[in-house]
Amino acid sequence: MKHHFTSSLKIAGIVLTVIVLAVIFYLKAMQNYTHQDYTNSNFFFFWLSGRMMWTGQNPYNQTQWLAGHDAFGATWRPNKIFPYPLPLAFLMAPLGLLSLSQAYIVWQIVSQIILALTVFWLLRHWQGQAQRLLFLPLTIFLLFFGPVYLTLQIGSVGPLALAAILLAILLLEHDQPIWAGMVLSLTLLKPPQGVTILILVGIWFLARRDWKAIIGVTLGGIILLIAGMIRDPLWVIKFRGASAVVLDRTMGIDSNIYSYAYLACNQNVSCMWIAGTLGSLAVIALGGYYLWSNRDRLNAWEAFNIIIPLGFVSTIYLWSYDQLPYVIPIVWIVGTLVERTKSYVHVFIFLVVLDVLSIYSLFVQANTQKDLFSIGNTILVLGMCLLLLHRKSQPAPLPSTAH
Repeated sequence: MKHHFTSSLKIAGIVLTVIVLAVIFYLKAMQNYTHQDYTNSNFFFFWLSGRMMWTGQNPYNQTQWLAGHDAFGATWRPNKIFPYPLPLAFLMAPLGLLSLSQAYIVWQIVSQIILALTVFWLLRHWQGQAQRLLFLPLTIFLLFFGPVYLTLQIGSVGPLALAAILLAILLLEHDQPIWAGMVLSLTLLKPPQGVTILILVGIWFLARRDWKAIIGVTLGGIILLIAGMIRDPLWVIKFRGASAVVLDRTMGIDSNIYSYAYLACNQNVSCMWIAGTLGSLAVIALGGYYLWSNRDRLNAWEAFNIIIPLGFVSTIYLWSYDQLPYVIPIVWIVGTLVERTKSYVHVFIFLVVLDVLSIYSLFVQANTQKDLFSIGNTILVLGMCLLLLHRKSQPAPLPSTAH
């Protein structure tokens, strides 16, 4: 009888949690829908590229791309062609079947579901109820984490990178390295993000002699290359040109090493390339050394906790919304804090500091058009991961022999 009551209570809790999140997700989506100019946002680029897949057009054709802006009243035209790898347009094709407004709302909901599923699956790594009880409050807290907040507003494709890394971790844990590698190759759909992540992942795979995972990444990259060439054989060359334009537009305004080098060099481009490259190589080398030295001690999730923030800070350019995969190390920090302290107090303090810091950086960005303060998110997340991993590696104190 008691067991039946406990089961019923558990089911009721699950149903209530789903209802609460469904309401929150819907209200959040509608709030952004009514307050954001999504026609003149990043989301429009993704939606238009997906729609062009159905009409037989090419997002890398300048005339067709700009005509699409005219057709749907988009006045913000920073790019002459689709500024992302062409294979991404194929993934956006389902959204292209919907109207722009419908697609924006659907992507809002899907993005939040990906966030919730990430938290849910990662918290399941702990067997006790202490961590699993955090699912609802942690998901709500993360909706106010700056990169998540901004991702939902502009309709960024960051949730795809988050889903890819999560799935890769789960596949590695279930001894499916080839599939894990292929899934990780999807991070290349935003090359500034994927390249540095895959360099660090590659070092970790090499250290562990995980050749199958390396083969998987290679196969995934080849598939993406061929998929784009089906629509435009010269897509790589055209994308490179579009990327150069974006880089010129973002010098000194995001929170990566190259931006800080650009400012430190007094906006001298030649100096930036030298100092930025040396700085990025140093970060990658230090991160690679840490991963190599701890290859037998770190599990897949712990390795990615280091790889994700180091990959962000060492790349050429990325915005604060590209920090969305920080959700993965954040969940690990929260779960580990509960495990170590047997209390929710430290978790609450960490999440409040995280949200306040990240929202403040967005406030500064909105007023200065510079994203430099988002480095605070990287320092906090990476610092907490290294601190907790260091304490994990320390041997337990020997029992006292004094009487």
